[in-house]
Amino acid sequence: MTALNSKHFTSLLLLLILAIPSNAYAGLFGSEELPQRSLNELPQWLSYMERHLREDTPEEICRQSGLCNLKPWYNFLNSLRGLSKREQLERVNQYANRQPYIQDIDNYGQTDYWAVVREFLSRSGDCEDYSLTKFFSLRLLGFTNEELRIVVLQDTNLRIGHAVLAVNYGGDQLILDNQSRQVISHRSIKHYTPLYTVNEQRWWLHMPVF
Repeated sequence: MTALNSKHFTSLLLLLILAIPSNAYAGLFGSEELPQRSLNELPQWLSYMERHLREDTPEEICRQSGLCNLKPWYNFLNSLRGLSKREQLERVNQYANRQPYIQDIDNYGQTDYWAVVREFLSRSGDCEDYSLTKFFSLRLLGFTNEELRIVVLQDTNLRIGHAVLAVNYGGDQLILDNQSRQVISHRSIKHYTPLYTVNEQRWWLHMPVF
């Protein structure tokens, strides 16, 4: 994954420098989280959400038309209703992780493309695409925005950008990662350095704690 292009990365670093420390608190992966004012600062995310609303067809339309390639997804989610939240997390993680990993440049001819659920389930994708499909799967299962965040980060072991889904559950932050079949606490992962997190309503910059 190309988590950020150079322009966006420079802008985020500048925002980190200008951020007011009084807004920060220890958070995900031991970082300081600095709440930001507007999602307008993340145009790629706003564009993605517009595409998701337009292209990930509602279940009722799929049912009526019989032509929607999202029907297996909706059927899968319906099969999870009534299970505990923890079990839903495990199942959603495993469901998305079945898709083969394909880099954006090979899949779409772009270095950084965020696939909507319809695209991911038909063409697979890379790390942020797994996380986005998990995010909207859990939203449809009733998880709130306050419980969910897409995490754009650096994998310091592999020295590459990466993305995972963080879920606020039981006083912990559980990580759904395409590199792991298991849902585990963020405290168990030492090689991830978050850059920013986002949900449908808010976003946060993250700063390492020294």
